[in-house]
Amino acid sequence: MNTITALFYLFSVVLLFAALRVITARSTVHAALYLVLAFFNAACVWMLLEAEFLAIALVLVYVGAVMVLFLFVVMMLDINTDRFRENFWRHFPLAGLVGAVIALEMALVLMGGFDLPDAPQPDAAAVAMGNTRLLGIEIYTKYLYPLQVAAVLLLLAIVAAIALTLRRRKDSRYIDPAAQVRVRKADRLRVVRMPPVVERPAAAPAGEEGKA
Repeated sequence: MNTITALFYLFSVVLLFAALRVITARSTVHAALYLVLAFFNAACVWMLLEAEFLAIALVLVYVGAVMVLFLFVVMMLDINTDRFRENFWRHFPLAGLVGAVIALEMALVLMGGFDLPDAPQPDAAAVAMGNTRLLGIEIYTKYLYPLQVAAVLLLLAIVAAIALTLRRRKDSRYIDPAAQVRVRKADRLRVVRMPPVVERPAAAPAGEEGKA
């Protein structure tokens, strides 16, 4: 066993452990942090496969941006996870069935992917361009429509996250910008005309002035 194989097994074990803790951690914040650990180890595996661009993109995009957004949304929503665990065992058979189907589909895809003849050797021009440029050519030519579908799905996820954080709370104060824009001076200010003459106070009796 060489060094690359040992590192692959190390990163794979940590990745599987982090992925398991993502779905078993009781705290949503801890689950998000375990997901960050899983992303880091997946990036290390891609580095071993000489896919440097994918590894850097995974760290910068998912760990640096998406996971920070997840943490902010989790902390802003303040979800009571105990209520979701009340009916866990009731939905466990259906969830287990769905998980088994997903695992079988992934196994079929992976088994078909591993059963390949000898991979063709890239030509000198492809090697000179680098894997980043080749990946860009493949994405924006052969896989352009799947890329657009993924972009739409990410947009829907962003809209859904914003919609969840815009719920009304009794203990928070907010201002409607549309109402501020439509406001008029007559709604906020009223000019009242008052007479300029002020009545003099009544004079005290003479006896009371001497006593003072």
